[in-house]
Amino acid sequence: MSWTDERVELLKKLWNQGLSASQIAGELGNGITRNAVIGKVHRLGLSGRAKAPASSVPRARKTTTRAPSHPMTMVRGNLALKPKAAMPSAMPVIAYRAEPLAEVVVPMSERVTIMELRESMCRWPLGDPSTPDFRFCGAPSPIGTPYCGYHGKVAYQPSSDRRRLKPR
Repeated sequence: MSWTDERVELLKKLWNQGLSASQIAGELGNGITRNAVIGKVHRLGLSGRAKAPASSVPRARKTTTRAPSHPMTMVRGNLALKPKAAMPSAMPVIAYRAEPLAEVVVPMSERVTIMELRESMCRWPLGDPSTPDFRFCGAPSPIGTPYCGYHGKVAYQPSSDRRRLKPR
């Protein structure tokens, strides 16, 4: 495939007539693809072109409107950001207050190293793992769970509680 002067002139002529890149590639044939036509048009700097006539009969515009799908009122102009008055609702608003978890202080004698850790012990890490005094909680944990009661509450917070506690 090569772009001869004749092919380039035909490309320019067809492009200005409003043919699509696929149609031009079909007219040129011999291994010229749609992408090759688009690339050549780009390199030649051909921009505006005539639109292909779709139909000689003008179409009438629809004048019917449909009801909105939701009862939201559109506000335009400088009142768009005005605070809206609160509508009284039938449902009472319940304010949730997260109860603070009591901080558990694990005595140094109950903290365990990884070598002392057993199946029924809490695996909550305490301290910096890169320091020699790094330990695990070691408190008794229910069978089948990795953490004691306190650390289980910290580790497994329901997503609704996390969203509610997130500062805004």
